Amino acid sequence: RNPYLGPVYQEDQIKKQINLYCKNNVKKFSNQKLTKDVAYLLSKGCIVAWFQGGSEFGPRALGARSFLADPRKDSIREEINKKIKKRELFRPFAPSVLEEDVADYFDFTQKSPYMNIVTKVRSSYKNKIPAVTHIDGTARVHTVSKKVNPIYYLLLKQFKEITGIPVLLNTSFNIQEPIVETPSNAFKSFKSSGVDCLAIGPYLIHRKDLK
Repeated sequence: RNPYLGPVYQEDQIKKQINLYCKNNVKKFSNQKLTKDVAYLLSKGCIVAWFQGGSEFGPRALGARSFLADPRKDSIREEINKKIKKRELFRPFAPSVLEEDVADYFDFTQKSPYMNIVTKVRSSYKNKIPAVTHIDGTARVHTVSKKVNPIYYLLLKQFKEITGIPVLLNTSFNIQEPIVETPSNAFKSFKSSGVDCLAIGPYLIHRKDLK
C-alpha cells in the first residue's frame, strides 16, 4: 500500500550535510512554505532536486528521490538531458498527477501509485503538458494521493494553484548512477548537476548557497 519503504533521514543528518556543503545560513521552512516556494520556482522554469521522506522501493522515482520540472515546457526535456540525464532525447519523461485529476488529463480512471501503467494523454491536453507526452501520445502515469505522500501531494496542489496544471515532470534523482539514497548522496549529486535547487527535508538549497 506504500512504496516509501526506505530509510527516513532525520533533520540533524540533513543539517550536517548543509553545514558541509553550504556557505550561507539556510532557512528552515514549514511544508506549506516549502511547497509553495518550490511550486513557484518550477512554474518559472527551474529544475528542482526533491528529497523527502523514506526512499522508494522499486524501479521508479515516486516523489521521494526525484528531479522535478514544469511539464508545460517542451524544451525542459532537452535541458534536463543536458544538465543531468545525458540520455537519448527520444526517451520519455513521466508525469506525476494528483490522483483526483488523473481522468481529466489521461485516458485513465484507476490509480497508478507505482508509475507502471502507460496510457494515452487526452488530446485536449497533449499541447499543455508536452514535456511528459511521448511522441505516440502516451505517458507512464504516476498518481499521487494525499494519504500516501502528503508533502508531494501538497506540492502538486500548490503547482496547480499557480499554473492550473496538477501535473509535474518527475524523473529519478541520479546522474548516470544509482538513485540517491542518503542526504550525502543528495548533496553530491546536486552539486555536480546543473539543477537550480535542492528541497531536502524542511530546507530549500539554492545553487548560490553552495560553497
